[in-house]
This record gives sequence, structure tokens and C-alpha cells, in this order.
Amino acid sequence: MRVKTVSKNLLSCADPAYAEKTKHYFKTGPGEYAEHDQFLGIRVPELRALVKQHRDSLTPEDCCELLQSEWHEFRLFALLCLVDHFQRGSTTQQKSVISCYFKYKKHINNWDLVDASAYKIAGAWYFDKDRGRLHKMINARSLWERRIPVIATFHYIRKNDLDDTFRYAEALLGDKEDLTHKATGWMLREAGKRDTPRLKTFLRKHLDTMPRTMLRYAIEKFPEQERKSFLNK
Repeated sequence: MRVKTVSKNLLSCADPAYAEKTKHYFKTGPGEYAEHDQFLGIRVPELRALVKQHRDSLTPEDCCELLQSEWHEFRLFALLCLVDHFQRGSTTQQKSVISCYFKYKKHINNWDLVDASAYKIAGAWYFDKDRGRLHKMINARSLWERRIPVIATFHYIRKNDLDDTFRYAEALLGDKEDLTHKATGWMLREAGKRDTPRLKTFLRKHLDTMPRTMLRYAIEKFPEQERKSFLNK
């Protein structure tokens, strides 16, 4: 009944015209990375407002059910709600959230879904724990599964723990997906804000093999002349 109520509320917010625009933004055309994704056209602020409205009535298990929906916004709502449960919950509740997150990770299948949840759930959970599970995901076949541990390091970076960011970046130098390059470059840039010399050392070491997209994202905040110097080497 709880899930049905939330589903009804989500469907009532659908905006077909906005959904069409969203499809183009998230690359749902033939052969694109989100070819089979379905959109209702619900804006993120509306989803966040609905999370606040329903978070006290939904359980992590309810969110698991919503996370399996064909609708992109249902999945994003479920992840935003899981983040809320994790951040406000006890250790027992956090265990339920992390269990759901990994059990249904195949439904976390677009960049915004990963980016809204990975560092707030997986990153926060594994910060002071064995990260073997995330390390293995760097070699996953799924683009989205590889993106999760990369974005998870955003939580570590904020705690001045940069090792896994550089470790994953090195492992993904040969990755074929542009979205992986973007995510990795973004995290390198964030790590560089904490330790610029270490970032520059990493870039110089791997400049010949680093994908250009990863490099451009990593040096985005460098002074213009220094940026040009790295790009022209």
C-alpha cells in the first residue's frame, strides 16, 4: 500500500513534454548508453520534495521495490530516499540500506543515479571498513558498476583520504567509456584540491596513456597556461 501510494504520487507529477527533453539529455536514442530507459519528466526538486513527504512511511525494502521500476524517476526517488534513510538511520538501518543498494545495483543504471547515491551510501559505509567489494567493481563489465566505486571516493576525498581515487584512476586508464573518463577526471580534480602536487605527479606519470576526457576534467581548475601545458604535451 505504501509503495502504491508513492507510485501514484510520482505518476501524477509526470510531464510528457519535459520527459521528451530529458530523453535527449540522458541519451536514450538507439545505440546510446540509456537506450532503454523510460522517463516520466519529473524534475529533481519535485522528487526531493516527495522524499521529504514520504520518507517516514517508507522502509528500505519499499525503496528496493521502487528501485526496480522501469521508470527512471522512480529509481532516482528510491535512491534519494535510501540516502535519507542512511544518513538519518541507525547502524542497523544503514545495513539494510547498503544491502538493498548492492542487491539491486543493476538498476542503478545511469550517471545521475550513481552520482546521487554512490558517495553518500557506498562511500560513507565503506570509509572505515574493508573496501574489497568496491575494489572488485572497478573491473565490472557494467559501466555503471565501475562508476560506483569511483564516485564513492568523493566521500573519502572529503575526509582527506585520496589513495583509492588515484588507485581507481590508474586502473581505469584503459577504460573505453567516456562516462568513466568523466567521472574519474572529476574525482581526480576533487582530489587535486586537497593535494595538488600529488595530482600533478600522477598526471605527469600517466600523461601518455590518460584518456583526453579524463585529463581535461582533472585539470579543469588549473590556471589557463598550466592547463594548456598539460594538454599540449
